[in-house]
Amino acid sequence: METKTTELTELFGSMVFNEAMMRQYLSSNSYKAWKDSIRTGTSLDLSIANDIAEAMKRWAIERGATHYTHWFQPMTGYTAEKHDSFITPAPGGKVLLEFSGKELVRGEPDASSFPSGGLRATFEARGYTAWDPTSFAFLRDGTLYIPTVFCSYSGQVLDKKTPLLRSMDEVSRQAVRILRLFGDTETTRVVAQVGPEQEYFLVDEKDFAKRMDLRLCGRTLFGAKPPKGQELEDHYFGAIRPRVAAYMEELDRELWKLGVLSKTKHNEVAPCQHEMAPIYSDANTACDHNQITMDVMRKVARKHGLVCLLHEKPFAGINGSGKHDNWSLATDTGDNLFKPGRTPSQNARFLLFLAAFIKGVDEYQDFLRCTVAYAGNDHRLGAQEAPPAVVSIFLGDELTAVVDSIIHGTEYSDPGKKTLRIGVDVMPPIPQDNTDRNRTSPLAFTGNKFEFRMLGSSQSIAGPNIALNTIMAEELEQFADELEAAPDFNEALSALIRRVLTEHQRIVFNGNGYEDAWLREAARRGLANLTSTADALPVYTAEKNVALFTKHGIFSREELAARQEIHMENYCTVLTIEANTMLDMLKRDILPAVSDYTGSLCSRIKSRSAIGSSRYESSVAAKLSETTDQLLAAVEKLERDLADAPQVTEARLIYFQSVILADMSAARTLADTLETMVDRKYWPFPTYSDILFYM
Repeated sequence: METKTTELTELFGSMVFNEAMMRQYLSSNSYKAWKDSIRTGTSLDLSIANDIAEAMKRWAIERGATHYTHWFQPMTGYTAEKHDSFITPAPGGKVLLEFSGKELVRGEPDASSFPSGGLRATFEARGYTAWDPTSFAFLRDGTLYIPTVFCSYSGQVLDKKTPLLRSMDEVSRQAVRILRLFGDTETTRVVAQVGPEQEYFLVDEKDFAKRMDLRLCGRTLFGAKPPKGQELEDHYFGAIRPRVAAYMEELDRELWKLGVLSKTKHNEVAPCQHEMAPIYSDANTACDHNQITMDVMRKVARKHGLVCLLHEKPFAGINGSGKHDNWSLATDTGDNLFKPGRTPSQNARFLLFLAAFIKGVDEYQDFLRCTVAYAGNDHRLGAQEAPPAVVSIFLGDELTAVVDSIIHGTEYSDPGKKTLRIGVDVMPPIPQDNTDRNRTSPLAFTGNKFEFRMLGSSQSIAGPNIALNTIMAEELEQFADELEAAPDFNEALSALIRRVLTEHQRIVFNGNGYEDAWLREAARRGLANLTSTADALPVYTAEKNVALFTKHGIFSREELAARQEIHMENYCTVLTIEANTMLDMLKRDILPAVSDYTGSLCSRIKSRSAIGSSRYESSVAAKLSETTDQLLAAVEKLERDLADAPQVTEARLIYFQSVILADMSAARTLADTLETMVDRKYWPFPTYSDILFYM
């Protein structure tokens, strides 16, 4: 074993140039300058940057590094990196190992192949990366990784980190305004806190290699339901099998080296499905760490003869994988703003932040839905492992009773039997809610945070958290403007909270989100039901959404439109790849295999004709022939419809959702029927039973 339990404290963060390493490797002057730049948001002098770069290089080389890379998050949803060595030519055919402050602060990768959504032409290849000093550099596989932002030559944002950082600054600025009204003079910054739970599947790499759909699409495009799936729920929180346990142990170790706070691991509901959950950190770090986590998950799996699947729905008929984004706000003095407090002032403040969240989600429910809209998640949302497409908030019984008492002006009975009045000097305690969380709710309050449960397992968490931060900043700004101008703060506070909760109570729903009755009730309330990506993405640039993000300086109108274009193109591209993969597998694997088996049956029928053919062979051969003809017709229709797809993005989006997906579903149904009829030795690739029960 590489490490012992007693050595974990030394192992954690050992591959990170963190604050402790900075103290050790930097001069006191440079360390103080770095701390000041983080606190004030000001730039570093080049001399300080040179000092930090030299210290980083020395730290990395001592641990075996030969290269460095500016690690960024383009709008692909993945991470990107270009590796450069530390070597510089020296006289006499020698080399020196150098790394300057200029190289630390800025890089210039070829950006021509990254999606820009029309922000620049393809021939405009230049892009810039700039060091994010709030994210620690780390070491992997002999390379120093430097977290950076990414922008175009003209300064337009081409990544996910920049708008996330902007949204964090904006929600902090507005939240501090609110805290000042409550007499808080100590807090200087409010930090968006995030804890993303990560679900994933592990399958044997030998089975993976035999499935073109898994290799190219990340999910199975065919597969009949196995005799046993997740019906017994025996996998959920069950004993972790030795092979998986070994994988999880190494995964934890590798993540801990990189400073990722991997805390919880367990089996999920579906066979071969598992989950990892970290401890909370600031949203920027959480986003970086989740990207690291997904990459490390895949790499470690290969060492164990496994493949980690992060697709939202790798297997039809059993639970898919999500990513629960636990979001809250905390002061730099350690106070959680979504935790009911012990004093009247703390509880009044809690209710104000709660009201802001409820109002924001109600007003921007469509945009929140857009942040989780893409092809993979369409297979999962609304099923029994994920919330419905209708956005709503679950508050729980206790908190709902508090909200109702405020709305209706009735007495809320706490242990002291006091009437609930809102103010900084009078208000009964708000009890901690002991209601079980609602797994059918898209946004559930879980005691001191909101759990956004709609995210898909493969997606970057940046987009949803940019939205949550910006929405909250907008509502807090409105509240601060109103309260700062009020002649009587307590009266204005009470009236504001009651008005907001009354006007936006439609977004609160504590019931079963899976029931059809809720969809009818949601429609009656006027809530949006954007059931697919094709329904959701067109509202991405609704005028109110554009106004929100441009007002707070998160995106320009052009940058927001570019992201919409990228998401639309990605949806159509993913479905094109899946449809072509399906056609390839049907024509080159499934139809030939069925033909071979049918031919075998016909030969047996012919050989037995003298003594009378078996009813089994005749019956199966006839059914196979009929179904095969139907499948061939489905293949031909899918090919024709793909060829006829419109080229205009908006029309193409709707066409793929309404036509191509229907064609693929029809072809799959027929192919899966054939799988249940064909002799196992003829079927061309591993079945669900083979893949899901390989242990």
